[in-house]
Amino acid sequence: MLETIRVALSSLRGNLLRTVLTMLGIIIGIGAVIAIMAIGRGTTASITKEINGLGSNLLMIYPYIPYDEDNWMTMAQPKDFTLEDVKAMKKLPSVADVAPSAMSSAKVTWNRQVLNAQIEGTSGAFYRVKKQSLAYGRTFTSIEEDNRVNVAILGSDAAQTLFGQSSAKTIGETIQIKDIPFKVVGIMSPADAMRSYTNKQIYIPITTGMNMFGQMDIQEMNASAVTFDKIDQARAEIQQLLRSSHKLKPADQDDFQIMTQSEIMQMSTGVNDTMNLLLLGVAIISLIIGGVGIMNIMLVSVTERTREIGIRKAIGAQRSNILTQFLTESVFISLIGGIIGIFAGIGGAKLLEKFASMPIEFSYEPIIYSFTSSVLVGIVFGVYPALKASKLKPIDALRYE
Repeated sequence: MLETIRVALSSLRGNLLRTVLTMLGIIIGIGAVIAIMAIGRGTTASITKEINGLGSNLLMIYPYIPYDEDNWMTMAQPKDFTLEDVKAMKKLPSVADVAPSAMSSAKVTWNRQVLNAQIEGTSGAFYRVKKQSLAYGRTFTSIEEDNRVNVAILGSDAAQTLFGQSSAKTIGETIQIKDIPFKVVGIMSPADAMRSYTNKQIYIPITTGMNMFGQMDIQEMNASAVTFDKIDQARAEIQQLLRSSHKLKPADQDDFQIMTQSEIMQMSTGVNDTMNLLLLGVAIISLIIGGVGIMNIMLVSVTERTREIGIRKAIGAQRSNILTQFLTESVFISLIGGIIGIFAGIGGAKLLEKFASMPIEFSYEPIIYSFTSSVLVGIVFGVYPALKASKLKPIDALRYE
């Protein structure tokens, strides 16, 4: 066996460039598998952590009508929510807090600094409901909301862009939103990766926003149940309230959707798993292409070494010896490519983590799977060339020119 391995390695070294080029498909395929699985596990862990951070008693409510393929031209449009919905929801016995969300965009200035920002009209409870935190200052008061006072809370990046810093020194400064002065009363702490877009947002009382922007529809409401045990009761109360508010008949479908933290988790995990499967499919195709490349190169090698095979058989080599040698060469090409691919995949994932801020998480399973896959690819795609070599007759092989 050691002699077979020595001969196989000697043969591979003799055609080093061809051997390396043959390995490329395996390297790319295995590297992609390692990187994809590391990113997939990291993303899943990150999403799970961040969704858990939303709080187990969170309810997210959206305008929504299921798509009807047969009647899409006559489908009703989902209704946006109103301030009356928000006020009524706050009075529900199982609901602790409600934070509406209405989005617009505007030019924001301070001195000569300019920022084109997303403006979110909401209530002072938004950061509690969404489990976010204020770094400096305070939130809106109910008096400010009722009287449409021009006060603003800045995301950490928005504060950095306008003031060159995100600190307590910016509290009390006056910014201009659509050339209207707003007093800065709070700065948000940096959000987690899943909600990093909120770092660039500016929050104002929703009543102020509706007054300033004219039409500012409430596209989303976030509510928190008084306790986790009351979440199903809170959902039922909100559903009954909105169906009544939207004047829906008993046979009508809801024109809104209520999602809990666990449902958001399932949806996010499902999307992530689907993407991982698609990318894994591409990696497997690359492995198959690499395997076909190994088979073709081994067939060329059999043709080039026909006389060598004939001489070995003439001096007593058995079919099994020839079969084992060519199969060993095939496995070595695939195995070495797989090992290089494992390190390439780990390195690629690390680079993506560093330069693209992608979450990664390694485990031993993908490495074991990749190592095993390399051996299997070498065996599966090396069998045919090895059998062809082993079946050559000594007399025909010695005549070959």
